[in-house]
Amino acid sequence: MTVQTLSVVVPVYNEVESLDRFVTELMETLQADSMAAYQSKVFLVDDGSTDGSVELERQLQKTWDGQLEVIELSRNFGKSAALRAGFDYSDSELVVTFDADGQDVPAELPRLLAALDEQGVDLMCGWRQTRIDRSVKRRTSKIYNWVTRKGSGLDLHDFNTGLKLLTRELVDALPLYGEFHRYVPVLAYDLGFRVGEIAVEHRPRTAGVSKYMSLSRFPKTFLDLFTVLFLTKFSNSPMYLFGGLGVALGGLGFVILSWLTFVKLVLGEGIGQRPLLMFGMLLTLVGLQLFMTGLLGDALRLSQASSRPTYRVRSSTLKA
Repeated sequence: MTVQTLSVVVPVYNEVESLDRFVTELMETLQADSMAAYQSKVFLVDDGSTDGSVELERQLQKTWDGQLEVIELSRNFGKSAALRAGFDYSDSELVVTFDADGQDVPAELPRLLAALDEQGVDLMCGWRQTRIDRSVKRRTSKIYNWVTRKGSGLDLHDFNTGLKLLTRELVDALPLYGEFHRYVPVLAYDLGFRVGEIAVEHRPRTAGVSKYMSLSRFPKTFLDLFTVLFLTKFSNSPMYLFGGLGVALGGLGFVILSWLTFVKLVLGEGIGQRPLLMFGMLLTLVGLQLFMTGLLGDALRLSQASSRPTYRVRSSTLKA
């Protein structure tokens, strides 16, 4: 029997009340007969917790010595950075991600592994078909999933599920920063990887507090969506977006100014007090600026990304 290596990456932020139960259930799943074909290790990535989660993680690391590692980030960098840290420290053939709140069901993992193999995909998402969350969270999620589906062209039901299974090739290729963890399927699809999903069980939160409470999170999510769509559709040629808009607006401004020139020179009418004159000049200037933005974007698109790291590790029980 061929044994594959599997890493379980779990971002943790202030989940001291739910973490012990979740990790125990996760380890029991990994040790079950259905997982005999996989050599697994768990990575708890603490994203700046302040509620005692780190101390509990250290205790769990001692309990499951050799099977569980702890990566403590120096502050709260966000879920994308926490995932990136876990990805960087793992070296397995497959990587699965779970949320630490206990709503994801570890027992679904064998089904994800089987589906990944059967469908021949690089990313298998756990679709929370019957989602057990507050009404406002479910409704905003439906809007987000609909907009993302239409904007990306990827036909998935649940883009932001915490339960995802990825191949190593995809893990190494993913750009993760900001809130991009929400768009892993979109980023994977744009890079040419194959994406699938299966319906999985979803449970209510029984301990701790949801981190989905900030009023600023909803608009930030959609701003990041626009960023992702720009990067996936126009990053190779910003001129197609900015230049196209610039030509359209500038062309309309040129037509307006040409008409006003005809009115002034041929018909002999005054145009100095006409609002259309200011509107035509504004369109022309904005169009020129957008065109130049597209030109500069094309000139810079091959430059290297910022060298600023997306996270910094304070301490770890293993070496990268």
